[in-house]
Amino acid sequence: MKRVEITGVGAYLPKKVLTNADLEKMVDTSDEWIVSRTGIKQRRLAAKNELTSDMAAKAARQALASAALRPLDLGLIIVATITPDMPFPSVACILQQKLGAKNAVCFDISAACAGFVYGLVVAQQFIARGTYKNALVMGAEVLSSVTDYKDRNTCVLFGDGAGAAVLSETKTSRGIISTYLGSDGSMVDLLMLPAGGSKNPASNKTLKGRMHYIKMQGNELFKIAVRSMVEAAQKALALAGLEPEDVDCFIPHQANIRILLAVAKRLGIEEKKIYLNIERYGNMSSASTAVALSEAVKEGRIKKGDIVLLDAFGAGLVSGACVIKW
Repeated sequence: MKRVEITGVGAYLPKKVLTNADLEKMVDTSDEWIVSRTGIKQRRLAAKNELTSDMAAKAARQALASAALRPLDLGLIIVATITPDMPFPSVACILQQKLGAKNAVCFDISAACAGFVYGLVVAQQFIARGTYKNALVMGAEVLSSVTDYKDRNTCVLFGDGAGAAVLSETKTSRGIISTYLGSDGSMVDLLMLPAGGSKNPASNKTLKGRMHYIKMQGNELFKIAVRSMVEAAQKALALAGLEPEDVDCFIPHQANIRILLAVAKRLGIEEKKIYLNIERYGNMSSASTAVALSEAVKEGRIKKGDIVLLDAFGAGLVSGACVIKW
C-alpha cells in the first residue's frame, strides 16, 4: 500500500454576495436571528449561467498549479456534488473536457455535505493500490439552484462555491493517516430534495408544491449532526493512534456555528484550532470542507508536519472524517 498525500489545493467563490440584510428584504428574518442561530453573515451566489462545472474548473486549475501538475497528469477525477449541471453526464466528465485531462477516469459521487471527505477516501484507495498516481477530488455546488428563497428556515443557510484537492502517491511520512465513513439510511427523511428523480419526476404538481427545493428538519438534524461528527472524528483519530489534543487544525463541515462549537467541545479540541469560514460563505455542502481546507493552507493555518482533522456530516445520513499529516 502506497502512502497518499494532498499535494495541491484550490478554491473558487462566486463574486455575488448575498448578505443577511438582503435576505431581510426577501423573507421574514433578521441579521440578529440568522447570526445568533447559524453564525452566517453572508454567502456567495453563482452568477446567472455559472455552472457547477465552471466553478469546479476554476478551483481545479488552482489545485493543479499548487501541485505543479498538468491536467494530463491526472489519472482520476472525482466530483462530489448534489447540484450537477444536469442529471447526466457527470460533472467530472464535463470537468475533464474543460481541463483537457483526457487521461483521467471520471465520475461523480453523491454524499451531500460529506461528499468531499468521501471523495478523498475513494481517491486514496485507488492511489494506495497503485491504480493511479494522481487524482483530483472536488466539492462543487450551486445550492442557490435548489434553495427555496421563500423558506426562511433554509434560505439563510446555503451558498455556492467549489474547492479542490490533488492527491498523489508519496514516499514521505506525510499524507492521509486514517479515514472513517459512516451511513444511516433510516433517517433519509430529515434532509432531502424530494422531486426531480424517479420517485417524483418533474411535473406541474412538483413545481407547484415547491418540491424541487431543499427540505430540512433542522431541530432533529442538529442533535444527530453533533453526535455523528463527534463519533466520526473519534473513530478516525483512534485509527490513527492519536488523541484530540494532537490535532493542530480542525476543519469541520461549515454547517452551523453552534454545531461546530458543540462538536469541538465534546472532542476536547480548543476553539483556536478550529478553522471557520461559515460567517462568509454559509453552508456550501460538499464544497464547504474543500474550500475551508484550501483557505486554511493558503492562510498559513496549516503548516508542514501539522495534524489536520477533516470532519463532515450530511444528508443520507452520512458522515466522514479524515486525519492527515500535512
